[in-house]
Amino acid sequence: MVRLPYTTALTTLFSYGLLFAFGQIRDFFRKFIDWFKAKNVKGYAPICLGLEDFYVRRLYLRIQDCFGRPIASAPDSWFDVVERTSNDNNKTLQRTSNTTRCLNLGSYNYLGFAAADEYCTPRVIESLKKYSASTCSVRVDGGTTKLHAELEELAARFVGKPAAILFGMGYVTNSAIIPCLIGKGGLIISDSLNHNSIVNGARGSGATVRVFQHNSPAHLEEVLREQIAGGQPRTHRPWKKIIVIVEGIYSMEGELCKLPEIIAVCKKYKAYTYLDEAHSIGAVGQSGRGVCELLGVDPADVDIMMGTFTKSFGSCGGYIAASKEIIQHLKHTCPAHLYATSMSPPAVQQVISAIKVILGEDGSNRGAQKLARIRENSNFFRSQLKKMGFEVLGDNDSPVMPIMLYNPAKIPAFSRECLRQKVAVVTVAFPATPLLLARARICISASHTREDLMKALDVISRVGDLVGIKYFPAEPPKITEAGHDKLE
Repeated sequence: MVRLPYTTALTTLFSYGLLFAFGQIRDFFRKFIDWFKAKNVKGYAPICLGLEDFYVRRLYLRIQDCFGRPIASAPDSWFDVVERTSNDNNKTLQRTSNTTRCLNLGSYNYLGFAAADEYCTPRVIESLKKYSASTCSVRVDGGTTKLHAELEELAARFVGKPAAILFGMGYVTNSAIIPCLIGKGGLIISDSLNHNSIVNGARGSGATVRVFQHNSPAHLEEVLREQIAGGQPRTHRPWKKIIVIVEGIYSMEGELCKLPEIIAVCKKYKAYTYLDEAHSIGAVGQSGRGVCELLGVDPADVDIMMGTFTKSFGSCGGYIAASKEIIQHLKHTCPAHLYATSMSPPAVQQVISAIKVILGEDGSNRGAQKLARIRENSNFFRSQLKKMGFEVLGDNDSPVMPIMLYNPAKIPAFSRECLRQKVAVVTVAFPATPLLLARARICISASHTREDLMKALDVISRVGDLVGIKYFPAEPPKITEAGHDKLE
């Protein structure tokens, strides 16, 4: 967890307070200017009230050039960022025909499959010729191809579960699946930092939702004990079922889930476990099988395993792996399976090919090399950032490493200066994070070379000095026998 320094908290609050105050003053005078220019249809309430989009108008639009940057190439270790201009102080942005070649530190291309691959790409092109770009149908009608069936079997085998089901979008995998597993009379206990897709799925289920402190098995046990003793609201009847939902790697913290301890608590109180491995499957573990493999957890101890194909596998969509009974139930009840267009066949083939490379079934050891490289790159980059004095969140082996920025003025300053020096980074602020905990999120890839990482570290260090985000003292460089500084 982030422990916000007292001085940093005060200056950050003051900055937001200043922005809020000036925004309110501008809105006050704007009312008089717009008095005779009402855009609302007579008799209709305004769709967007002033306060509802205040944050967007007065804060986000000032720095929107730092977000949603278009790219003009594959999201490999280096990619082309489209340059944009604005003639109205960032209210609107216009794309230009110019691009800048930048080092990519923002994409979820953990294993480097997002670009052309000697094994995957020819097979994807062949599948495009054979099956076209879309099935133009839902799975239960004409949207199931041999590729879909093959991937479901392969995904289940890869994660160590009896069966699996595919979905065309990772976000929907959570938000549509959870209401099919639990409803009124059930209890969902969710980690406080779970992804928005989990939050929306839990809210839409109709079940009672309780939250436990992030990655705290002790607090989870306390919540479980209290809820089991109290039972359902008003009636105090026993809960119909209890599901505990956690993530493998938390996408905004880069932190590994304390899965063994959480499973032990769930077993003790007879609660089901739902594990979201969107950022961990394929990226961690000796053979890329996620946090279960990394932390020595038997997949049989996790009741529902969710994951996406959008990160390590260079494709799109998601999956649920569980018992055959659960998968059969989802195929009969889940609206994302019954009513949504099935996953694109070339995207399915991309995942099949990527998994086969990871498993070594392509006849090479490239998969093992990629897994070793992402682990080595991640740990090297994280350790160097910490030595420089940055406040870096997350655990070793995680390819996600947030650098804390805090102050709202430092968000655009860090992003724009890195881009000027040809390093593309992602900055994250409210509402994706708490208001005071803005950060830059670095994502490392197996496609990054050591030279790429050294360039990134050099740029981030210089920008960090310029912006003032090195909140800890830097370690002095080690001196070699030849008397030169050495970066290890």
